[in-house]
Amino acid sequence: MSVLVWILAATIVNSLAALAGVVTLFCSKKTLNKVLFALVGFSAGALLAGAFFHLLAESLETLTPEAAFAYLFFGFIFFFLIERVLHWRHCHEGNCDVHPVSQLILLGDGIHNFIDGLIIAASFLVNISFGIVTTLLILGHELPQELGDFGVLVYSGYDRKKALAYNFLVQLSSIAGGILGFFLGTSSGLMPILLPFAAGGFIYISASDLIPEFHKEMDLKKTILAFIFFMLGIAFMVGTKTWLG
Repeated sequence: MSVLVWILAATIVNSLAALAGVVTLFCSKKTLNKVLFALVGFSAGALLAGAFFHLLAESLETLTPEAAFAYLFFGFIFFFLIERVLHWRHCHEGNCDVHPVSQLILLGDGIHNFIDGLIIAASFLVNISFGIVTTLLILGHELPQELGDFGVLVYSGYDRKKALAYNFLVQLSSIAGGILGFFLGTSSGLMPILLPFAAGGFIYISASDLIPEFHKEMDLKKTILAFIFFMLGIAFMVGTKTWLG
């Protein structure tokens, strides 16, 4: 398959993460919270390790260390600003507080997903294996986020079908990002910059959004379980790095 086909396939799969809200119809809130807690732990470790061992390591092959770390820093700051200005949030529990402006949640998610598409495109333009790993990395944090966003929309007054539809439509912006990223990557030098930029964003999500979820849990057994999944996420990313060479 051509690189563009891979990018389209990956962004379509990423868009399907929006349908994760369907599971809330078939499981109890207690079961859902247990699954999300484990998934958040795994995602936190995978994002952190993926940022350092995959994205940053790959960017250092084409950029100077000074440039790579500068773009990483800007990525960290950019994701912070997106979260603050657009009220973009990653809710990891089924009982999230109601957000008074659900439209801003959808807008923030649309921008976030568009950036995900750019990152996926940049990764596939490096090589196919790297693109697949990056797509899995993005999916890891998309699933708990989309479950949370679905819950926020429902509690904001949307019925479940409408919340699911809006969530899915917003998620399609990743396809647009992937297509734009492909054409930018084949005609400009923008793509190498996106890798450390994405690394900064992933570090921000892991360190300021996912890991703090562990501190809310006071039960020792659950804390140990979260740490185990956190380490499994790291091991998965390190393992794929070893496999890819």
